[in-house]
Amino acid sequence: MWRPFLSGIQFLTILPCGPTQPLAARQALPLFPLCGLVVGAVLLLVDYTAALFWQRNVVAILDVVALAAVTGALHLDGLADSADGLYGRRPPEKALAIMKDSRIGAMGMVTVVCCLAIKWAGLAGLDTHRALLLLLVPAAARSGVLFAVHRLPYGRPEGGTGQAFFQGTPRLQDYWAVALLVPVGLVLTGWSGVLLVAGFSVLTAGVLLYYRLKINCITGDMLGAMIELTEAGLFLILSAMRGAA
Repeated sequence: MWRPFLSGIQFLTILPCGPTQPLAARQALPLFPLCGLVVGAVLLLVDYTAALFWQRNVVAILDVVALAAVTGALHLDGLADSADGLYGRRPPEKALAIMKDSRIGAMGMVTVVCCLAIKWAGLAGLDTHRALLLLLVPAAARSGVLFAVHRLPYGRPEGGTGQAFFQGTPRLQDYWAVALLVPVGLVLTGWSGVLLVAGFSVLTAGVLLYYRLKINCITGDMLGAMIELTEAGLFLILSAMRGAA
């Protein structure tokens, strides 16, 4: 378990964690929620430290920068490529070809800016159970990858960044980390936890339905895009609990 966990951390982040591990994709996939907790721990540390010096709006900006930095902007790059490829009425082959192009287009740039703005707004307004939710939201966002791999086929049979995760469908026992985080979140955060689970369910189902209707497959870029959209959406939804008990 330890080596797949380290390989998952090395794949999802730029955090130094010893010698580079071969990507054990199928073993690391069930551990993505725990990898998300590590990202959340970094976010919490940045948030706590920044709050000693700056007001909430500035802290939220630094939080957004920290999330981009700790992931090496990997997911943001996927979001930009996915937006460029999925925009408009293109056949799946054309959309996949555009996503493979490393250049960013206008739609990709606008989507990234809007996503970061939403994430900033959510972080700036997040009050209730702030520390716990800073840990849990990144974990929830990365939990969605398991559902994506389960529900949609991989869109690049010739190979790609995410192909290794699609070598077999996730089994029920592979969701153990998700099943562990849900009751923990509900017990520790109460109604915020209910909103977190509900928001995650709606956002994940919505993104996967859109992918299915659009090109009926998924790629590594689209997985990254889903992580970013879920993370931003959850922070915004949870900030609606501001001032709640």
